[in-house]
Amino acid sequence: MFNTIYHDVFPSLQPPLSEKVDLIFRQQIQPWHPSSTLVHEAGLAVLKVAPDKFWLFSAALFDKQTDYFDVNVVNETRNSTYQRLAKLAAGVGVDEGKLMHMLTVADKPAQDGSLNIGNEVTNDLKVLVKVNRLVGVHVTPTVIFNGVVENSISSSFTKDQWLEWLEKNVT
Repeated sequence: MFNTIYHDVFPSLQPPLSEKVDLIFRQQIQPWHPSSTLVHEAGLAVLKVAPDKFWLFSAALFDKQTDYFDVNVVNETRNSTYQRLAKLAAGVGVDEGKLMHMLTVADKPAQDGSLNIGNEVTNDLKVLVKVNRLVGVHVTPTVIFNGVVENSISSSFTKDQWLEWLEKNVT
């Protein structure tokens, strides 16, 4: 769905429709895939370090998504996966060092002795999860239109189906 919207639908929207549509890409972790948290943390870190690169990073990540599927991360550490994600982000112009600073999880307890210290986007991730729960997002992709989950839209929607749906529903 991302590729269809990013590469096909939005570039072809024309006024007045293009002036009435705002797309919010809200990430949704799939907890049954442990690396899902890591790739979404990387997206959040890109939003903080280089917000203007978020869509480019997302497109690059979708292009390379299988590199981060379960079998391709199972034998590497969390910080190693972050390093690969930071390199991917660097490919679209994000400062790799700044991203790694945001993502790295320390291997020593915090000064107060706490052990589950997370990284610099952990709190952002918590907010994202809470927001998605509040609006009823459970799976990906989920489309929300005017604040309501829109179940008529399928992940297999084509450009033409999207444009038809938007023309019919956006007033």
